[in-house]
Amino acid sequence: MSPSMNPRTRRASVAALGVTLTLAAALTLIPGAQAQPATTVRLGFFPNLTHAPALIGLQRGTFQKAFGSAKLDARQFVSGTTLTEAFAAGQIDIAYVGPGPAISAAGRGMPVQFIAGASEAGAVLVARKDSGITSYKELAGKTVAVPSLGNTQDISLRHILGEQGLKSTADGGNVTIVPIPPSDTPAAFAGKRADAALVPEPWGAVLEAQGNKVVGSEKTVWRNGKYPTTIVIVNTKFAQANPALVTAFLKAHTDAVAFLTKNPAAAQTAVNAQLEKLTGEKVDLRVLQRALSRTRFTTALDLDALKDYAALNVEAGYARTAPDLAPFVRK
Repeated sequence: MSPSMNPRTRRASVAALGVTLTLAAALTLIPGAQAQPATTVRLGFFPNLTHAPALIGLQRGTFQKAFGSAKLDARQFVSGTTLTEAFAAGQIDIAYVGPGPAISAAGRGMPVQFIAGASEAGAVLVARKDSGITSYKELAGKTVAVPSLGNTQDISLRHILGEQGLKSTADGGNVTIVPIPPSDTPAAFAGKRADAALVPEPWGAVLEAQGNKVVGSEKTVWRNGKYPTTIVIVNTKFAQANPALVTAFLKAHTDAVAFLTKNPAAAQTAVNAQLEKLTGEKVDLRVLQRALSRTRFTTALDLDALKDYAALNVEAGYARTAPDLAPFVRK
């Protein structure tokens, strides 16, 4: 790799090389792995409110019921970056993931299909109460946390910085971007390891309830809040070998979204119970209500928004070109 290569190009090249090698190894190791109907469905998701349809499906047992005799193997991840690494290695069949990592997976040749929407908006930028940050411009010289480098919030943050004439330190600027799992951000704020964080809900509302300040609402992060935060993807080979399981999953996913929108009180209780199981923390219901008010749940895929996100992926330096996404969207 040339020493003169700029940081953005280097970031894209290293990321692409790593995933390509992982994918190549995976495809070598699992030829014909889905030749027979699956006896286990491996589902990836995050313990975030933006993945609430997954939390509902797990808490109410509707995913396992939909799969019948096939066993559900639900695996939680802290970010889309780590999830797509597992997806590339053939360890995940269906997943809830942010559009950034999903688009990167498509652009790097992974066998992926986008099969449904899950949530929109639901991410805020929160400044530590003693950080002195009251606007995006004042992120200059500060440390900002994101769930992981290359994930959806990281890509959104880099776009916000660009609009303010700012850059990350990796790109020659003075904003330090650090990866911190969302559920760990309260501790990071307490230890002054981050001045601000762009996090998915409910962790933004949790930080706010602790006296920290929301500097960027879900509407000012991007596109007036009309953008996908979580979509559902499936391994193409798994889908081809197991169409009935994919159809059953989509019905359960649709039921979970309907439950969230039509039964908000019961949904809050179910989501909170699942979050407590996964993270060991129970969110105050008033905090959860605030987080839910910033998040929309849907099964629809907004292809125009996904195309715009692909352009942000290039802008952030995580891809050289934006792929044509139409072939990856399941009809």
